[in-house]
Amino acid sequence: MHLDVIDLRDFYSSLVGRIVTRHVGEALSAVMPEGPFGQIAGIGYATPYLGFCEGRTEHLAALMPAPQGVIDWPSDSPSKTALVEENRLPLSDASVDLVILMHALEMSSHPAELIEEVWRILSPRGRLVAVVPNRQGPWARSDISPFGFGRPYSRGQLRAVLADAAFETEVWATALHMPPIARRPVLRLAGTIEKMGRVCWPAFSGVTCVRASKSTVQGAKVRARSTLSPSFRPALQPNTGRMRSHPTV
Repeated sequence: MHLDVIDLRDFYSSLVGRIVTRHVGEALSAVMPEGPFGQIAGIGYATPYLGFCEGRTEHLAALMPAPQGVIDWPSDSPSKTALVEENRLPLSDASVDLVILMHALEMSSHPAELIEEVWRILSPRGRLVAVVPNRQGPWARSDISPFGFGRPYSRGQLRAVLADAAFETEVWATALHMPPIARRPVLRLAGTIEKMGRVCWPAFSGVTCVRASKSTVQGAKVRARSTLSPSFRPALQPNTGRMRSHPTV
C-alpha cells in the first residue's frame, strides 16, 4: 500500500518530519558509500534525503511509483522527478551507480520484482542503500509517520530479500530510537534519546538502514520485460489510507 505523495510531502514539512529527516539522514550518511557517483537514483519518496548526495554525483533522479503519485522536485531548478512503474524502471541496464530506496520496499506490492529491477539498473560496482521500518520497533506500529504503513522488516528478513536478488549486505545502521510521540517535551529530548538508543536499544529502532553490493558471482533472476512507454505523464493518485494528522507542537 503506497501512501499518497501529498501525505508524504506534508509529513516531511512538519516539525516531526524535520526531526525524522535529521536522524534518518545521520544513519544514511553512516552507510553511504564513498563517491563521487555518475548517476544516483532515489526510488519511492527519497527527495527529503537526496540533499545528502549533493556534490557527489553528475546526475540525480527521483523516481516515484505510480500508485504513490509524483510531485515536482527540486522547486528551484529543472525537475529531476519521474512517475514510474516500479517493476519496469525506465533506465538502461547497469546505468546507475547508487540507488536509494526510501518508502519504497515496504510499500511495494511486488518487493521481489522491485529489487530485481534495482539489480538490473545498477552498474557492476553499484551500491544499494535501503531504509525500511524495523519490525521490532514502535514506529512500525504507529501512524504518526510514513514508517507506520506498509510491510516492516526485521534485519533477517531484509537480508533474505536482498540475497534472493543477488545482493550482498555490507553495512547496517539504525535510526529513530526515540518514541513515536509528537509532544514538545519528547521532541526537545529527541537528540539525546537518539544517542542513547543507538547504544542501549538498537534492536528497537524505528528504521533499519543497509548498504548492499550487487553480486555478479551468482546469477540473479531476470524477468522478460515488455517494451517501456517512451515517456511518463506526472499524475497524482488517490491514496487508500492517510496518516493521522499531527497536533501542533
